[in-house]
Amino acid sequence: MPLDYEKILNWRFDDVVQSYVPKDCILYALGIGLGLDPLDADDLKFVYEKNLQTFPTLALILGYPGPWMADPETGIDMLKVLHAEQSLDIVKPLPKEGTIRGKVKVVEIIDKGKDKGALIVVERKIVDDKTRDLYCIQRSTAFARGNGGFDGPVSHSKKPQPIPDSSPHVSIEMPTSTQSALLYRLSGDYNILHADPAVAKKAGFRAPILHGLASFGVAAHSLMKALNVEDSTRLKHFSLRFSAPVYPGETLRTEAWADGETLAFRTTAVERDVVVLNNGRAIIESDERSC
Repeated sequence: MPLDYEKILNWRFDDVVQSYVPKDCILYALGIGLGLDPLDADDLKFVYEKNLQTFPTLALILGYPGPWMADPETGIDMLKVLHAEQSLDIVKPLPKEGTIRGKVKVVEIIDKGKDKGALIVVERKIVDDKTRDLYCIQRSTAFARGNGGFDGPVSHSKKPQPIPDSSPHVSIEMPTSTQSALLYRLSGDYNILHADPAVAKKAGFRAPILHGLASFGVAAHSLMKALNVEDSTRLKHFSLRFSAPVYPGETLRTEAWADGETLAFRTTAVERDVVVLNNGRAIIESDERSC
């Protein structure tokens, strides 16, 4: 069913005010796989309250406006909606506790055609609730497969990050826990697809799948680990396309190609030899600039 372009583009979101504490930071980090090796000092600073730091992708779970597309007024067929792309631009590191305000708006809608669907791009800015200092800007692209053909814009302004046809500069394999989806959902995404085997099977999966934003965090952790980035504040940008689901317990191999401070990357589920995250782009500030 075609969607109402003007209605969705001007959808009204209330600001989301959310407080978080060190326990939330730790729980999130555990959910994306940090701490699997309790002797890893680089991971420990994100999962242990002594000298605790926030992992850069923590912002993805803050200020979320809820499943607004499920509102019948949108006309969006939620059964055919996929999380297609995600980006995160970090302006300022999050403190280990505080109160933030999520400011959300639809910034772009692309008509892929009646039989192809639509892309809906939502921007979320995370700011300090008191000072209004900007922490980050997130953009999430949803692929609404059942809502194309509304005579809207047909071109996508964003081109995917190309992956070089050469050997990667770095490659790292990271395990995921069979409990990872059950743990990650405690950070706020309680979609039963990630917990209930019967629901997952009905949706066409052999088992509950890992949240897309959890695999996003795993990839960020993997890349910084592969590059020996001890100062996590050097990560300034991280974006990718979700190309296939991840099953908890799989090993994820992240390969990256460096061009100065910019890296192209992709992530493969090793056991199935399937690319699950593609067209990745990361910007990691050099040591000299971060000093």
